[in-house]
Amino acid sequence: MTLDYVSHPAEIVGSGEVKGVKKMVTIDDLKRAIPAYCFKPSYIKSLFFLFRDILVIGAFGTAAWFYIPQIENTPARYAAWIFYGYLQGLAFTGFWVLGHECGHGSFSPSKLLNNSIGWVIHSSLMTPYFAWQSTHRRHHIYANNLGKDHNYVPPQAEQYSKVLGITPEQLETLDEMTEDAPLAAFGRIVMQQLLGWPMYLANNITASSGSLYGKQSDKFLGNSHLNPWSTLFRPEEAHLMIASDIGLMLTAGGMYLASQVIGWPAVALLYGQPYLWLNHWIVAITYLHHTHPQLPKYQPEAWTFIKGALATVDRNLGWAGKHMLHNIADYHVIHHLFSRIPHYYTKEATEAIQPLLGDKYHEDRGNFNAAMWESFHKCQWVKADDNENEKERAYWFKAGPIPPPESDMKKRAWI
Repeated sequence: MTLDYVSHPAEIVGSGEVKGVKKMVTIDDLKRAIPAYCFKPSYIKSLFFLFRDILVIGAFGTAAWFYIPQIENTPARYAAWIFYGYLQGLAFTGFWVLGHECGHGSFSPSKLLNNSIGWVIHSSLMTPYFAWQSTHRRHHIYANNLGKDHNYVPPQAEQYSKVLGITPEQLETLDEMTEDAPLAAFGRIVMQQLLGWPMYLANNITASSGSLYGKQSDKFLGNSHLNPWSTLFRPEEAHLMIASDIGLMLTAGGMYLASQVIGWPAVALLYGQPYLWLNHWIVAITYLHHTHPQLPKYQPEAWTFIKGALATVDRNLGWAGKHMLHNIADYHVIHHLFSRIPHYYTKEATEAIQPLLGDKYHEDRGNFNAAMWESFHKCQWVKADDNENEKERAYWFKAGPIPPPESDMKKRAWI
């Protein structure tokens, strides 16, 4: 069934309509279907999850520090450190998600408490809180808008073919180009998972050029989350970005002091290893929320808030997603519709609106790793459908060859 969206929303949630199961459904209809208490964060519940995550992180770190070095068998000791890194990486990610909730104002009713806790959480995990909050807010306002979104904006035919050194027509006809050596594709996925998050923070990689305030800068860190005066922010926001950088410097200083006491290898094992897993989960979860062969993208003239919010897919992360990652992947569609709903109400809120949305609600409860492989291969660029009305036209993912590593920056020249 063809999607029928109309109207342009207000800045945060906004209005709009979508052709649902039995009638035209508006944002207000969806909001009324959700129990009112779902929109009210609880101090008790939020602080419970905060202290629970701190306890889990502390327990994992303490157990690793005191018990793993006592394992005499070298392969077993290495395996224990790797297992610790994976578990602590999940705990770090869950902790980061709580900072994410603070950034949306869904942690508590207090803006001061939200920003204070969010700054501490994200700073401790080497994330510039206020800088991320600013661009992430715009991602939610313009989700899946090819001209203004901040996350995983794919290239169109002209951009993609230019990177490959071919014409758009050749891109359409060379079917053999869609096949990549599995080893090469796996290597590119690993690079994305290791470098995607720091590259986004440093250079705004994967974002649209329309996400900037003014023209893209050619200066070092000119489009960076780390530069208080970069093109990502308004001049009046600079003091908040400085606060973000101070948080990063405090954490870096703390790691340096810790290394003087316990040594750099211990800091790398206890903090650096889980931090790499945190990078992985942030990139993987964000990528798979907005990248699927059946999810559309839109040019600004066709985009509306509700179109962009519903061009998002809920994924399955099983027990870890529910109990350690606070349902960040499992119930993300509702988060784009109503970002102020706390994580502990997202399941209930999702179930409340599903009957209204029908097949306009997207979910993929298959294997998360298989989904990563599918999206990486089948979602390399986007092509417009045949709709002659530019206000109704959608862009759909297409498969294609994965450019070699040396062309990665050229590949993403549109960001």
